[in-house]
Amino acid sequence: MKSLSPAAPMLLARMNPQVQPENSGEDLAPEQPLRARKTAELLVVKERNGVQCLLAPRGGDAQPRETWGKKIDFLLSVVGFAVDLANVWRFPYLCYKNGGGAFLIPYTLFLIIAGMPLFYMELALGQYNREGAATVWKICPFFKGVGYAVILIALYVGFYYNVIIAWSLYYLFSSFTLNLPWTDCGHAWNSPNCTDPKLLNGSVLGNHTKYSKYKFTPAAEFYERGVLHLHESSGIHDIGLPQWQLLLCLLVVVIVLYFSLWKGVKTSGKVVWITATLPYLVLFVLLVHGVTLPGASNGISAYLHIDFYRLKEATVWIDAATQIFFSLGAGFGVLIAFASYNKFDNNCYRNAAKILIKNCCLKSPHWKLFCSSWLQEALADTQGSHGMGGMEAVITGLADDFQILKRHRKLFTFGVTFGTFLLALFCITKGGIYVLTLLDTFAAGTSILFAVLMEAIGVSWFYGVDRFSNDIQQMMGFKPGLYWRLCWKFVSPAFLLFVVVVSIVNFKPLTYDDYVFPLWANWVGWGIALSSMVLVPVYIVYKFLSTRGSLRERLAYGITPENEHHLVAQRDVRQFQLQHWLAI
Repeated sequence: MKSLSPAAPMLLARMNPQVQPENSGEDLAPEQPLRARKTAELLVVKERNGVQCLLAPRGGDAQPRETWGKKIDFLLSVVGFAVDLANVWRFPYLCYKNGGGAFLIPYTLFLIIAGMPLFYMELALGQYNREGAATVWKICPFFKGVGYAVILIALYVGFYYNVIIAWSLYYLFSSFTLNLPWTDCGHAWNSPNCTDPKLLNGSVLGNHTKYSKYKFTPAAEFYERGVLHLHESSGIHDIGLPQWQLLLCLLVVVIVLYFSLWKGVKTSGKVVWITATLPYLVLFVLLVHGVTLPGASNGISAYLHIDFYRLKEATVWIDAATQIFFSLGAGFGVLIAFASYNKFDNNCYRNAAKILIKNCCLKSPHWKLFCSSWLQEALADTQGSHGMGGMEAVITGLADDFQILKRHRKLFTFGVTFGTFLLALFCITKGGIYVLTLLDTFAAGTSILFAVLMEAIGVSWFYGVDRFSNDIQQMMGFKPGLYWRLCWKFVSPAFLLFVVVVSIVNFKPLTYDDYVFPLWANWVGWGIALSSMVLVPVYIVYKFLSTRGSLRERLAYGITPENEHHLVAQRDVRQFQLQHWLAI
């Protein structure tokens, strides 16, 4: 047995409050039962400063946490979550909508001051505490509502994101013909106005005219009339019954999703070898084909056209801010869940750098210049970034919080996937696109920005940037630099607060092309958004009222990490000292 370093007792007590530091370096008494002497196993954690030993319980109620089979499984899982097809295809749409190359200015700025720091924060937070999105807030109990909020948001997005995958599957099945059904007219779903796109005036289309004005092309009619049957619905009040073709596709998606998640990261870590690499393969094929299309140079010029006047519009900056979080996947609890299955000494800083480089390269204009000509509006207007990752955040977050769910993970996973299947049925009806648009706008818009804001405040201010930096040093042997600490404490929260306020002030009534949603639908949407955001203050009130003690003690217990609650009785509360709030 390796000897413990001088810092081991403190680290043992921090990682497992049930372990007594004074006995950690001694053998258990021989008179103790054999089972008692085997209640812990040694896990050697190598760091730059030497070797430290952690005691993990064995044979009791708590089970050693599952870890990724290989480090590459974790990397591919995060890349597969952040870089999915719907998210990649949405980026060129936003660039064209918001001034072409000018959109890259706010996008890059927000990536540097908020996207990258919060991405790194979530990886480190999940890996150090080895908990899901809810129980990770043992570092500051009052903020556990943030965990429940992001879990609910991930669940909401899962309702309709599976539908998007079902659409893709339907397109795949429909392509097994000699003539692709969306390339010409004459099909049962086509209208009398169906027109070959080659006959349209290209100069008119290039004059900043919405493609939605020309929904009579074969591709557009196949999507809206052949797949969605949208022409049979008069609005969100007339959604009808599910389309049987999409129902079968959705069922296949849910079955695959269940068997990818039911055994945890051991199985999902293998599935991502396909799901994470597929976007690269698809975009490479589109890139090669795109450069050979007639007029490719004109398309490149139009796509990269820089309209600096558009930067005066608040919507451009809001789109850039929200796209950052949908691009990187921060705020959904997925990064925390994935990182919680890493080994304690994994270099998550290096992981974050690799993932960010791959993510930004794949979303760069050079990859996607030629993808916009292949866009289906089914994917261009969506902003979710989920799939297996979102469901894993839900399952891990709740299973870590409720042990009965963890003991029956297979049954719980079935319940979650089947529940999302039932609710997704509303999105595959003849008016389902209206329901999907409502969810896509409100389920993870302002609410996800608010959740990330609360997360940044909880970690950086209440838990403390200096303490969080020490946690990272315990894992990797070095503290994060000044850039990261300043962004975590000041820049990122200020940016998020600004974006949340602006997004609320500049809200416009919901529309889908020329269809304007009724007022009641907008209120329903805001109800969905508030249902997750309200969990943050509601849990704070619940925790405060359910905690025993004086008002001062209740507040102290709520903002003090659980493994330091014994200090509250000694009136040694770090958060009540000015030095805590000034530390960086």
